Amino acid sequence: MLEETTIAGLASAAAAIPGSVTVATVTAPAPGILGVIGFTTTTAVTLPIAGVVAASAAVGYGVYTGVKWAKSRD
Repeated sequence: MLEETTIAGLASAAAAIPGSVTVATVTAPAPGILGVIGFTTTTAVTLPIAGVVAASAAVGYGVYTGVKWAKSRD
């Protein structure tokens, strides 16, 4: 029960963090005549920091419970 409370606390604390993280940039040919003459467009792929923190907490909790389960099998 303590672990679930910790994860919920991390997720709620992460929600208070503003901002985002750029995880990739994608370059593609521009549409139409501009693409024909060689112009390109660049798009940034970003994720909110709160989502990254919450996903990390969920993965960490999954690893923790997996290790706990594996130890109980001994």
